[in-house]
Amino acid sequence: MDTLRQPSPVSFVDALRFWLKLGLISFGGPAGQIAIMHRELVENRRWISEKRFLHALNYCMLLPGPEAQQLATYLGWLMHRTWGGVAAGVLFVLPSLLILIVLSWAYVAFGHLPWIAGLFYGIKPAVAAIVLQAVHRIGSRTLKSPAKAPILWVIALSSFVAIAVLHIAFPWVVAGAALIGWVAARIAPAQFVAGGGHGEATGAHRPALIDDDTPTPAHARFSKARLGRVLAVGALLWLLPMAALLAGRGWDMSHGNTLAQMGWFFTKAALLTFGGAYAVLPYVYQGAVERFHWLTGPQMIDGLALGESTPGPLIMVVAFVGFLGGWTRQVLGPDHLFLGAALAAAVVTWFTFLPSFIFILAGGPLVESTHGQLHLTAPLVAITAAVVGVVASLALFFIAHVALPTLGNGQPGLEIDWIGLFLAATAFVALLRFKLGVIPVLAASALAGLALRLGGWA
Repeated sequence: MDTLRQPSPVSFVDALRFWLKLGLISFGGPAGQIAIMHRELVENRRWISEKRFLHALNYCMLLPGPEAQQLATYLGWLMHRTWGGVAAGVLFVLPSLLILIVLSWAYVAFGHLPWIAGLFYGIKPAVAAIVLQAVHRIGSRTLKSPAKAPILWVIALSSFVAIAVLHIAFPWVVAGAALIGWVAARIAPAQFVAGGGHGEATGAHRPALIDDDTPTPAHARFSKARLGRVLAVGALLWLLPMAALLAGRGWDMSHGNTLAQMGWFFTKAALLTFGGAYAVLPYVYQGAVERFHWLTGPQMIDGLALGESTPGPLIMVVAFVGFLGGWTRQVLGPDHLFLGAALAAAVVTWFTFLPSFIFILAGGPLVESTHGQLHLTAPLVAITAAVVGVVASLALFFIAHVALPTLGNGQPGLEIDWIGLFLAATAFVALLRFKLGVIPVLAASALAGLALRLGGWA
């Protein structure tokens, strides 16, 4: 193939095949998923140029929500209008939803079996190590040296104390960090210069279907009328399902009203996911475990393990939360446990991802109006710094439940699980020092847990 010739136009059907393939192979979290899209769309297929790809990515990283799924939606929309964006975003999520529904059912139906329990015994320490690695990854990207950016370190430490010790709700932590960033940036602006990023590829430029100088297509140009239509349709897509969930049931927590509560709770969660899935997990834990009791803390850890080991965005762990909440609350009655739980998983997924589609379809034309770099504002930098502390509190929670398995069960006395701690430490070294992937680490830890349980050592 002539790499100096512009690729042929891509049909909607060909694009659908790619987006479905992406939804099935999108392992590795947002970094891995973005890397796959870059390799396939920029380097191999040349559907979009490097600069246009990074321009879209910069916008997606400013938004709350899963940036990889939003990037797929953006690129699908840019290539094939609104339905192209919808198809790309849906196919990025749908395989993961279906897989998690099946795995969640297997978890609640067969999780008590010894070999299943053994697998999850090994998985839990690996999950704790994965979250601890996330602290290191986000922190190294966001926090400079304490001498150069003491304000960011104060924000990170304060957010950790607020969540882990004072049990302040996550939205207040986000709001406080944003306010501090807005004020402090006027005193020390150099501390709030955003760093990190995914980096730009090197090498000679090869023409792309959507190249650096390709004019913005007509459907991607800003229009107040189009913006109004997108917002109106988005509002209806939120209001109609919520009205259906509330119809005849009111706003309490009995039976099917759990679904309405889930819809409202995960709508708020979707608007607070600055920093990715790990940042919002403490908020989800506060609501789903401590407030509504849809599942337990150890079950939350198991859900995160399933989310890490399935394709799609990591935030899809909310489908597991919804499934278990629907199962325990029997939202369709005791005779329809699976259907009720699957419905709850679908409801949670709908309200979690709907804002992402609205952000892209409404904001995309504004982004396409200029191809200059977008920069994080000081409040967003401060929020990202707070995310470091928030994720650290989540890591502490997971490690505590690995080290003290009976924590929170009301049992007298706490016996330290040294084997679990050893597995967590081993997994952390494998991830950080030897750069092993999440899936191999989870698999090895699961097999180790199975062997230890069946052998009677744990």
